[in-house]
Amino acid sequence: MRIMQIREAVTRADRRRFISYPRDAYRGDPLWAPPLWMDERGAYSAKKNAILAHSDFALLLAEENGRIRGRSLVYVDHAFNDYYKSRTGFFGAFECARDIAAARSLDDAAVTWLRARGMDRVRGPIHPVAESWGFLLQGFEQPPVFMAPYNPPWYNDFIEELGYTKVKDLLAYEASTESAYRIPARFSRFSERMLAPETGLTVRPLSMKDLARDADAIFEISNVALKDNWGYVPLNRGEMQDMFRRLKPIADPQAIWFVEDRGRPVGYALGFPDLNIVLKKINGRILPFGFVDLLLGIRKVKDYRLFGLAVLPEYRGKALDVLLYMEIYRALSPRIRRLEANYILEDNASIRNALEKLRLELVKVYRIYEKAI
Repeated sequence: MRIMQIREAVTRADRRRFISYPRDAYRGDPLWAPPLWMDERGAYSAKKNAILAHSDFALLLAEENGRIRGRSLVYVDHAFNDYYKSRTGFFGAFECARDIAAARSLDDAAVTWLRARGMDRVRGPIHPVAESWGFLLQGFEQPPVFMAPYNPPWYNDFIEELGYTKVKDLLAYEASTESAYRIPARFSRFSERMLAPETGLTVRPLSMKDLARDADAIFEISNVALKDNWGYVPLNRGEMQDMFRRLKPIADPQAIWFVEDRGRPVGYALGFPDLNIVLKKINGRILPFGFVDLLLGIRKVKDYRLFGLAVLPEYRGKALDVLLYMEIYRALSPRIRRLEANYILEDNASIRNALEKLRLELVKVYRIYEKAI
C-alpha cells in the first residue's frame, strides 16, 4: 500500500528540498533551464518577494518512502481578492513526478489549506517567484524563455483529471531571422507617417542614466493601461521595484522603448535578453565562476523576449503598439536570432491582430486552470 505524505516545508532542510526538487525532476531534459539558485534560496519569503508580502502561503512537499515526489506553493493573494471582491486561492511552483497519486495528494492538501482560509476556488498555476503563468500546452519543442513556464505535457493531463478546467490561455508569438523574418515593407511607410514632426510623436529607448524616471513611467502607464486586462491587479511600487531588481542586471536599453507625445510617455514596450540561455550554461550557479560567465554571456545572447507592451487608453486605436514593436525589432535585428512576444491574452484582439499583421508566428500556448472548491 502506498503512503504519500504531504507536509509544509518549514524547516531549513525542507525548504532546500523544495527549492532544489526541479533539478531532479528535469534531470536529463535538454530544454529545461535552471533558475538562479542564489535568488531561489531567499525568494520564497514575505521579506524577499513583493507578492508573497501581501499573501498567506505554504510550501507543500509530497514525499513517499523518504523520496520527494512533488511540490507546490499554495497562497492567498489578499491584494487580488480585495481588488476583485473574490475568494480565490492560487497555486504555483508546481512540479511533480509522472505520478497522479502525488499530484492528487498535493492538490488535496492545497484545497484543504485554502478552504480553511475561506476560499471558494483555486486558480493556477501562477508562480509568484518565477513570475510565470500557466502550464505550457503547445510548443514543447521550443526552449522556454526567461520568466516563462516550462513543464512536461502530462501536467495538463493531471490538472484536468483533478477537476480543473481552462480559465484562460496565454500566447507567444515569434519573429525569427532563421526563418527569414522581415517586417513587411508597407510598415516602414507607416512608421514614417506616424513619426512625422506634425504628429508630436517620438520614440526613444530606455535611458540607463535616468532609469528611475523611466521605471516610474512604466509603473504609471501600466496601472492605467492594463487595468482592464484579465487577472490584472494594480502594481504597487514594491512589486515594480522587485521586477526591475531582477531585470536590471540583464537590461538592454535597445530592448525597452517608449513612445512619447510631445515629451510625455504614453506607451512602452519592455523586452530583455533571454537569460535562460546563460543559466543553462552555468547551471544556475553564480559561484565560483558563474557570475563572470553570466556577465559575459548575456552580451552574446541572440534570443530576446518581449515581456510587456502597454499604451494609455486615450491612445489606443492609433497603432502605437505596432510602432513600438517595430522600433524594438529594428534596434535588435542586426544582432539577434529570435524575438518572442510572450503572454498575449487569447482574447486581446488588438495585440494579436498587430502581431499577426506583422507576420509573427504563433509558437506557444500556456493554459491557466481553475476549479470551485
